[in-house]
Amino acid sequence: MADHREAKEIYMEADPLELPENAFRELGNDEEYRPIMHPARDYAEVTPYSVTMGLVLAVIFSAAAAYLGLKVGQVFEAAIPIAIIAVGLSGALKKQNPLGQNVIIQSIGACSGVIVAGAIFTLPALYILQAKYPEITVNFLQIFLSSLLGGILGILFFIPFRKYFVKDMHGKYPFPEATATTQVLASGIAKASAKNDGQAKTLVIASLIGGVYDYVVETFGWWAGVLNTAVTSWGQTLAEKTKLVVSCNTGAAVLGLGYIIGLNYAFIIFAGSVFVWWVLIPMLGTYGSSEITAMSPEAIFADYARLIGIGGIAMAGIIGIVKSWSIIQSAVGLAGRELKGKADSSSTVRWQSDISMKHIVFFVSIALVAVLLFFWIGVINTFWQAFVAWLVVTLIAFLFTTVAANAIAIVGSNPVSGMTLMTLIIASAIFVGI
Repeated sequence: MADHREAKEIYMEADPLELPENAFRELGNDEEYRPIMHPARDYAEVTPYSVTMGLVLAVIFSAAAAYLGLKVGQVFEAAIPIAIIAVGLSGALKKQNPLGQNVIIQSIGACSGVIVAGAIFTLPALYILQAKYPEITVNFLQIFLSSLLGGILGILFFIPFRKYFVKDMHGKYPFPEATATTQVLASGIAKASAKNDGQAKTLVIASLIGGVYDYVVETFGWWAGVLNTAVTSWGQTLAEKTKLVVSCNTGAAVLGLGYIIGLNYAFIIFAGSVFVWWVLIPMLGTYGSSEITAMSPEAIFADYARLIGIGGIAMAGIIGIVKSWSIIQSAVGLAGRELKGKADSSSTVRWQSDISMKHIVFFVSIALVAVLLFFWIGVINTFWQAFVAWLVVTLIAFLFTTVAANAIAIVGSNPVSGMTLMTLIIASAIFVGI
């Protein structure tokens, strides 16, 4: 009776017009976080409108992400612009309580850059190899299936870690992309709130400024998107003699990312760039072999310094995996308990509900069998080599899931290219060994 009365009182409460004060900070020992969407109410979420719009935006932004990735080697995160579009559309269509549907639109649409990144960092290499070695052919079906199965594995492997990253680490990670997306979505829930009106205006004005800024740079070329000292005579001399180059990306997206992640994490990224470009490359260019000293700073970065960075990413991933080992054990333990019918059956609040671990284990098993069959029948045609490839992919996909999650939580960027190179190095070494 008391529980029913409490639920009724909660239901009668008005939805908050803004994010709670503790949305982006660590919670106290006895403090609870209550999201804007209340568990005692039913919201329109998965609807024909939200799913259709999410798929349409996913197609559009996949094309945009592929173009930008092939052009500059960097895939942008589409979550923020898609959230802005979703909020704008819901306002234009005068939808009531659109937050749940906007979240679904953003969630579906933001998947656009994930699979694209994995494809554009490997497809060009295959076509380059095909041009060099005519016996190598690029099979569209193989590329499609590998991207599909890889995406499914990544999603399934990450679901058991949701509680750790979203609940246990609440306020401890900055989650720059998620923070910005949340502010955008929240800005569209209440026009009656003066504070939200101010946030919405700020977002709209900032978006317009960023759009005009990038349009002017890309279209008219009034100044370079990346400022570089090598364009000056003294800068060229400095680069030739000391291999020292100073450059700065002036894109609105990069500047905005610096604002979102804050001073601490921005300084970490800056420190890494300084170490590579102002310390490591000049040292290699000055004290390295004659072959290295004859190279340009950009060539030294591509052939040597970047590999050191990849090693750093790999070690950070290993450290992250070691630190998260208790989480991995708890997820596996939960799966075991659920499979034995010993899972905790106590009620769970709406925003802490997870897919049944039995279902996750079942779907992971199907996906892994599909990957093994794909390697055996569709790619390698030798079972024991296909089995080795399957083991490598399974282990790397599982471990790199936590690495990617940590990177996204800290700097808002998924190090797909670095993990791709690391995977190629590991796989190549193993296959040469066998």
